[in-house]
Amino acid sequence: MESIYNIVPPKVLMQSKPPMFKSKIGFVAPTSSTFHMPGTSHPVMSNMAGDSMGKIVKDRSHAEFGKPIGMNKNDPTHHLKKFARSSSVPSLREVRMTNPDSLKPVHLKESRFAGGGGPPKAHEIPIMNLVTSKNFIVANAVETILAQPKKFQDNTKDYLKKQDYGKVPNYLHAVKKDIQGEYDYINQLQQQYEQDNAAQVHPMDDEERYMILEGLKSKWEAVNTQYQGETHIMIMDTRGKKYRKEKHEAELAQIEKDIEKLSKKNVHVDLAR
Repeated sequence: MESIYNIVPPKVLMQSKPPMFKSKIGFVAPTSSTFHMPGTSHPVMSNMAGDSMGKIVKDRSHAEFGKPIGMNKNDPTHHLKKFARSSSVPSLREVRMTNPDSLKPVHLKESRFAGGGGPPKAHEIPIMNLVTSKNFIVANAVETILAQPKKFQDNTKDYLKKQDYGKVPNYLHAVKKDIQGEYDYINQLQQQYEQDNAAQVHPMDDEERYMILEGLKSKWEAVNTQYQGETHIMIMDTRGKKYRKEKHEAELAQIEKDIEKLSKKNVHVDLAR
């Protein structure tokens, strides 16, 4: 609806923006927050107790979206300049101006003229018009034909011509002597042992052997008679019965071994036992 009051637009009132609120306590991390949890070891919530006075996760530069576009370009002001990694060779003019002593020769060649260096004097006239009739081609050919061939010198050491070649070294003689001494000592010990034992062992006479055999057989008969007298006992209810049976069995076994040994010929008796 048109109105005369709308001809003049109303004055816009600009409200002043109040200053931003800042806490007197300072920055305090929020309690039980989930805004800063990406990248942490506890992805549910953080600062449950509310005792953290700083940021839970520190700010990381371009950690999410990378650097802004164009930040990876090379700086055109930082380029490899001339002689940045090497030095230029100065010109001869610069050397003459800055360090002329470096151009002076260190060692002068000896002069080919008599009396020292420098050019020849005015009164020193060189010898001229010297001509020779020698034919150098023929002379070189004759010298080459008549030359003696060079002798080949073999400087390698010939071990076949050594003074001690093919001979046994002295240290081996000493080693053999020591080994032979050890063998002699062992043989001596063995001979001494055999001599000591030979006097204590002597062969038994056949008559003595027969007598011992008869005695062993008689003893075997006696022990066997006692053993057979107790074989009818089937129940060994006392320790004495068991002991007598085992004793008779052991005596019979030992007597049979002795009879078997004495039944052989060439029986020797050891007196040391």
